[in-house]
Amino acid sequence: MEPDIWYNGEFIDHEDAQVHVLSHVIHYGSSVFEGIRCYDTEQGSAVFRLEEHMERLVDSAKVHRMDLPHTLDELTGAVVDTIERSGLRECYIRPVVLRGEGPMGVNPLDNPVETFIAVWEWGQYLGEEALEKGVDVEVASWNRMAPNTHPAMAKAAGNYLNASLVKMDAAKNGKMEGIMLTTDGYVAEGSGENLFVVKNGTLYTAPVGLSILPGITRNSIITLAEDRGYTVEEKRIPREALLTADELFFTGTAAEVTPIRSVDDYTIGPGSCGPITKELQDAFFEVVQEGKDPHDWLTFVDVPAADASGASKLEG
Repeated sequence: MEPDIWYNGEFIDHEDAQVHVLSHVIHYGSSVFEGIRCYDTEQGSAVFRLEEHMERLVDSAKVHRMDLPHTLDELTGAVVDTIERSGLRECYIRPVVLRGEGPMGVNPLDNPVETFIAVWEWGQYLGEEALEKGVDVEVASWNRMAPNTHPAMAKAAGNYLNASLVKMDAAKNGKMEGIMLTTDGYVAEGSGENLFVVKNGTLYTAPVGLSILPGITRNSIITLAEDRGYTVEEKRIPREALLTADELFFTGTAAEVTPIRSVDDYTIGPGSCGPITKELQDAFFEVVQEGKDPHDWLTFVDVPAADASGASKLEG
């Protein structure tokens, strides 16, 4: 059975979590959302940077004038309750705030705001071998949106029409992912990931002002890199820097820390996971797999371990 879904303050059956075909979100993409992971660490089940993710959800809703009837604490607690109710020790978490059925038209202010939280099991986003061997990518023909068109700092559904075009083209061209450039030709990010360039021991990543999403995993990797003495610079990165990099890697809730082995059929560095990427991968997984958490990034949840038969210990 699929786990129950939290909806506007109460739990409903998975199959009852529906929206009407005339909901504003279906016609105009008017929703904001988050992607969060709960890991089965050696210390117990824990959500990675839950509060930061939910703060970004609230901020995204504010930018799009969506009045949330729930406080940040209530939403954070709802995520914990949804995971514990599901019995999943490890899961992907999707809170989404959307505009529902109401007056038709572009103006959404009189449409109801509805909030859902769902969880499900999900493995490596870019494939089982991607974390070790890396992925092949291309520079996308579609650019990242220009500043002052869409609010790029909001994680809004409508923004991902752009990302879907990039992802579909990459798949059609036999690549795992596409890298978007800005409207003036600088490196931005992947369709659903932030990007880091490693050159001569320094890490580079695009600044938030270039219409990238301010990724929470991106922020975490910057912190972990600086902990280990690396310099991280947020600066404009020219396209050709991708081709001459010592290492490239993606970061994101779904992608975690994924090395890039080629761009447009140019081999990057060793053509696999480079040493700095591997060091930062290990540091990241030390937190989310081993539960070693010097930065207080983990929110532990009470999901009992399964017994030998696979049933939850609470089930008896």
